[in-house]
Amino acid sequence: MKHISILVPKAAILGSLEGSRQLFTQVNEFMKAKGEDPVFMVQLVGLSKETPLSGGLFTVNTDILIDDVQKTDLIIIPAIDGEINGAIEKNKDFIPWIIKQYKKGSEVASLCLGAFLLASTGLLNGKQCATHWGSINEFRKMFPEVNLVPEKIMTDEYGLYSSGGAFSYLNLILHLIEKYAGLDMAVLAAKVFAIEIERESQSPFIIFQGQKEHEDEPVKKAQEFIETNFQDKITVDQLASRFAMGRRSLERRFKKATHNTVTEYIQRVKIEVAKKSFETSAKNINEIMYDVGYSDTKAFRTTFKKITGLSPIEYKNKYNRDVIAV
Repeated sequence: MKHISILVPKAAILGSLEGSRQLFTQVNEFMKAKGEDPVFMVQLVGLSKETPLSGGLFTVNTDILIDDVQKTDLIIIPAIDGEINGAIEKNKDFIPWIIKQYKKGSEVASLCLGAFLLASTGLLNGKQCATHWGSINEFRKMFPEVNLVPEKIMTDEYGLYSSGGAFSYLNLILHLIEKYAGLDMAVLAAKVFAIEIERESQSPFIIFQGQKEHEDEPVKKAQEFIETNFQDKITVDQLASRFAMGRRSLERRFKKATHNTVTEYIQRVKIEVAKKSFETSAKNINEIMYDVGYSDTKAFRTTFKKITGLSPIEYKNKYNRDVIAV
């Protein structure tokens, strides 16, 4: 039987905590219905016996305190809420315990913004990590040594797991159920809880937010120029000349400040505008393509799919209200 420790951090988001507990315990019910032994022993593990969440609206009663857990097979770190540095500070006593358990052979999984707490252990340095797309700039700033992969639904490296934004955690829990209890149990859980088991990317959900939390003013001005003139054909040389910088210097400083190359940034701005147009307008693909400054249909489709994970028509069919209503 696998021992699963679901942490109860202060400022935890109740949904990912209880959702994880439900999925793992339901697998035990599936096994019981087959006349077989349960697969998981699930415990809520906290720093105190009672942990208030959501500003005191809910209180979670833990099964056991961290100091009383000698060894566990899997640690689940739920999503945390509020100001991130404050949330990490409130839960700093979990950090040495997580490190100790990992060194003793435990695996560790973070859900959504729980990645910030996992990354604070240092265990993710040099490894891949997913988190909510809305916090990627803050995560990169706080943990530059972690290989953030914001497009992924989940990561799995060296016994360390992470999930993307919000309800992406369900896909990670299914992945863990498959690993520990088998594919049939994972498929059954997906059907009972109506989870799309085949999802691999959160790219279609990402809203591009240009990284401007830096002090390089010429780069900020270049970003603002790109965002204001997205409908034009913008080149790196044009930007370098406009802001009196050498091309190589601009590219180096731009990448350092925004975590995107200049070309990637231009593409992301254009595709973000195109996405919004697909969601809200009746324009066809070519009209929107021209609106955002593309003249090559193949280049537009290729770039759009690379960034969103969907073709333009797939995106429009999925997110345009008029199409959905038909």
